[in-house]
Amino acid sequence: MSDIRMPKPTLEIAQRRHALAPEADDAFKAFSKAVFAAGALDKRTKQLIAVAVAHVTQCPWCIEGHVKGARREGASAEEIMEAIWVAAEMRAGAAYAHSIKTLDLLREEAARE
Repeated sequence: MSDIRMPKPTLEIAQRRHALAPEADDAFKAFSKAVFAAGALDKRTKQLIAVAVAHVTQCPWCIEGHVKGARREGASAEEIMEAIWVAAEMRAGAAYAHSIKTLDLLREEAARE
């Protein structure tokens, strides 16, 4: 395990964040509520997307919150894990796709030699 201290979100922290920037905090909460409301995508699907993105962004608080949210919306453990695997493939796929840049640089370097 890591020795990095990851504080737990608390009511006190939420209140402090709000006190320091109430308009932005209120706007973010409204935005989040709107984004996660049922629309073209149902709430469960949106939470599964959030689980996947949270793993790519590597936000432990987002992972915790959205796994819990996905479970509240009826997502199974298997669906959650599959969403994580999709995120992992996309992250790996981006590295693979971006290898084109390196290959192009190496080709240019070889052409100069």
